[in-house]
Order: sequence, then C-alpha cells, then structure tokens
Amino acid sequence: MAAAVGFRGRIAIADAPTDFADFRVTEDTRSPAEILAHIGDLLIGSRFLLKGEFVKLVSRPLKWPDETKRFFAALNDLDDFLASEAKLAHPVEKFVQGPIGDALTHVGQIVMLRRIAGSPIREKPYFTTDIKPGFREGS
Repeated sequence: MAAAVGFRGRIAIADAPTDFADFRVTEDTRSPAEILAHIGDLLIGSRFLLKGEFVKLVSRPLKWPDETKRFFAALNDLDDFLASEAKLAHPVEKFVQGPIGDALTHVGQIVMLRRIAGSPIREKPYFTTDIKPGFREGS
C-alpha cells in the first residue's frame, strides 16, 4: 500500500506547473502544497505510529520542489522501516485504514486539482502496473 501511495503520488505531482502549488479552488480549500505537506506528515507519522508512538504533525508547506522531495524521503523512510525486522506496534490493517488510506485520498485530491487547474495528469495503467514494496523515487 505504501508503494501504491508512492506510485500514484509520483503521477499526481509529476510535471505540475510551477504555479500549481498555490492553486486554490476557494479561499477555504487547501492548496496542493498544503495537501502534499499533509501527506508527508501522514507518512512520517506512520513510522512513529508503527513503532508505538503517536505524534500529530502539522507541517507548513515547503516550496513545491522541496515538498516533493520531502514526500519521497518520507515514503522511502517508511518503506525502509516496513522492510526491516522491526515488530509493528499495531496491526497492518489499522495502518491501511488510517494514514495510508488517508494519504491515498489526498493523492486523489491532488489529481482532481490538477484537472481543475488545467493541467491533468498523464493516464497510467494502475491495474496492470507492477507496483512492489521498495518504491523509490524514479522507480
């Protein structure tokens, strides 16, 4: 599931226009940069959660290139933890229904905002793509 977040997230943010980070549908909605910062918080928080610690992160968004790097770094760190021999403090199902499910929802929001902003994502064959654990940026 973490690899799916990475795969879909990479598609959602790839080749986004420079002004996309600050795009808003209304004044009360999150910008793509704010959404991506929240996804990063979810991924970073997941590692703590799986170790038995609960942290609530509310990061201010970085510049778009830095926020995308943070997204991939958080994903890679989480994947490394999941690949380790560390015992999970919670059942994996809780992890999927909580932060990973939330991250997938927010990736979908970014995809939708891309279309609204006039820069739709490229179509990808999600079903037939071989998505495996060990996701790395560029894979």
